[in-house]
Amino acid sequence: MNGHELMTTSPRQSKPPATDANHFVLTFENNRYASELFGQFDQNLKLLEQRLQIDARPRGNSVAITGDVVATNQARRALDYLYGRLQSGGSVDLSDVEGAIRMAVAADDQLLLPTMERKAKLTMAQISTRKKTIAARTPMQDAYIRALERSELVFGVGPAGTGKTYLAVAYAAQLLERGAVDRIVLSRPAVEAGERLGFLPGDMKEKVDPYLRPLYDALYDMMPGDKVERAITAGVIEIAPLAFMRGRTLANAAVILDEAQNTTSMQMKMFLTRLGENGRMIVTGDPSQIDLPRGMKSGLVEALQILRGVEGVSVVRFKDADVVRHPMVARIVRAYESQTAVQDESEHMDR
Repeated sequence: MNGHELMTTSPRQSKPPATDANHFVLTFENNRYASELFGQFDQNLKLLEQRLQIDARPRGNSVAITGDVVATNQARRALDYLYGRLQSGGSVDLSDVEGAIRMAVAADDQLLLPTMERKAKLTMAQISTRKKTIAARTPMQDAYIRALERSELVFGVGPAGTGKTYLAVAYAAQLLERGAVDRIVLSRPAVEAGERLGFLPGDMKEKVDPYLRPLYDALYDMMPGDKVERAITAGVIEIAPLAFMRGRTLANAAVILDEAQNTTSMQMKMFLTRLGENGRMIVTGDPSQIDLPRGMKSGLVEALQILRGVEGVSVVRFKDADVVRHPMVARIVRAYESQTAVQDESEHMDR
């Protein structure tokens, strides 16, 4: 381990410890890394305490950890992973700590992921460009990145805040930077709740840019701004509404369709058949957020049914537990899903 265990004893208390209690001290060799690992005002350790219900007391470059055996071992693996991240030149913030905790807990829940060794070190799938390295923060993100690496067509479906679009754009940027593809094509259907493009000012680019903003944001996160601008100008990165895809064959390209729940059946078929030689396609969307006219079937929902079991196609389904934004977002998603379930049950009983 990067953090060396100095001792293993029973918890410091006057009465005999519970049989499932554990206490040990981890010491990290590099003082600066240890300081970054613990966080400003020890905020990272406090998050560990809160999430795992343990006690983590820092002293210099060491931390004494006390609590339930399972939880303290999860804390050990999370800290070891994060310290290794610092040693590799990365950084650690609260979201990274949250991700490490999720993965450590998942390992003990026996989620069979190829990137984790139960009871051993955590190894999370990563996406790296010259500007930034992103590590999976949930087991499903880990599975998603793995799917992107092995499949030509990947569907990432689930609620907002799970990272499905961000990771897709990051992976496309990685492929472009490494020369695995010649260009990136990012697209969304120009359908939004309660709005129509014709009423927006400007030319077509100015009309659709607001809808494509999340894709721009992810690109600028992964690549220097000047390179993104030059790539867009040169057509190496193309950002266009779905209607512009008709009649094209996209070879040697990483192609992403975002907000795919708002495609029609014909639009989805048209898009999927654009895949050319040495191409990679990523389709993301949230089937619970369909903005199509009532009675019109979502192309995403239909494609997930039709392509089930097709070779070379991977489907990764995110849940509310995979939300990596503010914790409140996960609670909001769960509340809406519960309400939808109640409404569906009520409608079923009325029939």
